[in-house]
Amino acid sequence: MKTRAVRLYGEKDLRLEEFELPKIKSGEILIKIISDSVCMSTYKTAMQGAKHLRVPDDVAEHPIIIGHEFCGEIVMVGDMWKNDYAVGDKVIIPPVLSYLGGNQTIGYSFGEIGGVSTYSVVYEHIIRHGFLIKLQSDSFFKGSLIEPASCVLRGYKANYHLDEDFAPISNIKEGGKVAILAGCGPMGLVAIDCALHGDIKPSLVVVTDIDKARLERAKEIFDPREAEKEGIRLVFTNAAESSELMELCGSTGYDDVFIYAPVPAVVELGDSILAFDGCLNFFAGPIDKTFSAKVNFYNVHYAQHHYAGTSGSTPEDMKDIVRLIGEERIDPAVMVTHIGGIDAAIEATLNLPQIPGGKKLIYTHVSMPLTAISRFAELGENDARFAALAEIVARNHGLWCSEAEAYLLENF
Repeated sequence: MKTRAVRLYGEKDLRLEEFELPKIKSGEILIKIISDSVCMSTYKTAMQGAKHLRVPDDVAEHPIIIGHEFCGEIVMVGDMWKNDYAVGDKVIIPPVLSYLGGNQTIGYSFGEIGGVSTYSVVYEHIIRHGFLIKLQSDSFFKGSLIEPASCVLRGYKANYHLDEDFAPISNIKEGGKVAILAGCGPMGLVAIDCALHGDIKPSLVVVTDIDKARLERAKEIFDPREAEKEGIRLVFTNAAESSELMELCGSTGYDDVFIYAPVPAVVELGDSILAFDGCLNFFAGPIDKTFSAKVNFYNVHYAQHHYAGTSGSTPEDMKDIVRLIGEERIDPAVMVTHIGGIDAAIEATLNLPQIPGGKKLIYTHVSMPLTAISRFAELGENDARFAALAEIVARNHGLWCSEAEAYLLENF
């Protein structure tokens, strides 16, 4: 079976190539990948090449397939798994293969499986450890967004507070006050959704961002009046001073603070607004290995401030996100702002920080330039296909949706 895939050879060296995959063994499964969401982590990997801790040292001789936020369908099942999986099953995979005891990760470490490919081989050990997860969904793109959404949920679960016996209690504080700083990017939007519609409800959610366009889009997606129905006060602000943020919470401080930009000033701002027994979660992964910021250790001792950070998610986190999506409590479509084909993947990856908006969704069996959803109507003046997509997303509050995906796959 031939596959087309974007492979990493070294720093800033990505190539779209066609090559032969090995014939699957009895314990393996062949999947047809339909969609992959471009992750900032993949950009960092492309910039660093072999210097990245998850990329093999010999990547120049044995290139790896990039992409780890993908969803596909099974096209061939090895004899060992014929009672467990069937052709046509939609599937997703948690990329960090923690059971291997190192940094081996799909999208960073392997030459036969990765999100930006038309077909990939799922190794026996991935299936045996329960990492090939079946998905009941009316679309593939939601599957591609489960991994990033589950990373956000993992961040929530990593936060903790102390009970009267000083034993840690995981997750955000029930009825507490949450601040999501630099929170109107794609991952921040999911963080807002999880705060409003997750299993644990805070009483206040304050979201900051200095980008006016991102802030306005977040306000359009999450209506504070709807949040009130959940018993939550939702505030969007461009405030960058602790005094302004403290005023919004009644000067008590915030029980849970999430940092969504690797900027020392943002980290220090978050540190300054923590309440007693508050927890700060540094979610944004920096490229700079010496990244640091000032922390008030007086408050660590006397105000019981805590700090957390996570990278990636677990199969259980992904199952929790699948449940929340299935219950229609969260909608990962809020992340998506651009659509493109496999021929747009390299440009999108290498230029990701310079491309405005949220998630860039790549359809690997489609040929299409990376296109902002907001431009569909404009492009529709000369291309009836874009006019049709514009009409579909307009009926869905401007968001990408299952109907739009079906049209794209049929017409592009």
